Amino acid sequence: MRIGELSCRTGATTRMLRYYEEQGLLRPERDARGYRCYPPEAVTRVAEIRGLLESGMTSQLIAQILPWLDNPGDVTATAHCLPPDTIELITAELGRLQQRIDCLARSRDAIQAYLVGAGADPVR
Repeated sequence: MRIGELSCRTGATTRMLRYYEEQGLLRPERDARGYRCYPPEAVTRVAEIRGLLESGMTSQLIAQILPWLDNPGDVTATAHCLPPDTIELITAELGRLQQRIDCLARSRDAIQAYLVGAGADPVR
């Protein structure tokens, strides 16, 4: 698919998609005329990138962890290449994400309790 279709399917602007490419987060093929061509799985990849960016991660950190998202259990090919400061950065980011998840879960639970108390049927 071309960049316009990927934009429509993901809600990401073409400018954002080009930025993701510049940062090494997306790697489209090029057709004979030089147009970007994205595989169907690019839709999922863009959703992952957007979610990680919304969580507060930098594009540099996202570029480091994206290869693991396809097969999180198989990090042996890249894990030994990571410098200790990168491992520390990723570990700190994991802790920060867990804090956000915990906060969001508490907020969700409070909102659900409020709705139940108000006689509404909260949707999960």
